[in-house]
Amino acid sequence: MPLHVPPAPAPALNSIRTALGSPTAARTPALGSLDGPFELELPLPVHVLDDITAADGPPRARLTGWRFLIRDGDRTAASAEAMLAADGWVFSHFSEGPYVASAELALRQAESLPSVYQPRLLSIPELYMLTLWLRGDPAADPAEGHLAAADLLVPLTPAPPGIAAHRPHRAADLLPVLTLRLTPAPTPLLGSSA
Repeated sequence: MPLHVPPAPAPALNSIRTALGSPTAARTPALGSLDGPFELELPLPVHVLDDITAADGPPRARLTGWRFLIRDGDRTAASAEAMLAADGWVFSHFSEGPYVASAELALRQAESLPSVYQPRLLSIPELYMLTLWLRGDPAADPAEGHLAAADLLVPLTPAPPGIAAHRPHRAADLLPVLTLRLTPAPTPLLGSSA
């Protein structure tokens, strides 16, 4: 089924278009070697889950940006992100590398799922992890950060050791596994032999 990709805020999109047209914007090597014209596609809201070990209710994420894939003809060359600042949406950065190909693959896989989802990105900084978040409510406000138990999380490459990239997991199943990775090991009692 097709994904329900929400429209990005116009100021976020405009900030990236301006950066693409600017001769002073720091471009990635791939973008620097291409002349364009570039197309911005698949705007995804970027959410950050700051504390996955919090026990005070369902996990919540906060919207921090919008990320777009940048196409040059028939290939994706890089991505660009706009971030939310005090005075509105501003260009943040261009990037390339494993994320771009991984995101494309995960989105293609998601389109073959039997249900309709709203695609988002979920960053888990504590694990240096980025996932494709497939929100089960395709009509949800993209700025809303409620992570439902039935939502799917698809770890992108590079995934943390022991977590398979591109394998969809229900949020209710994956988050406890991730939480265990962050739980400190018990300290040995004084005077006990090791």
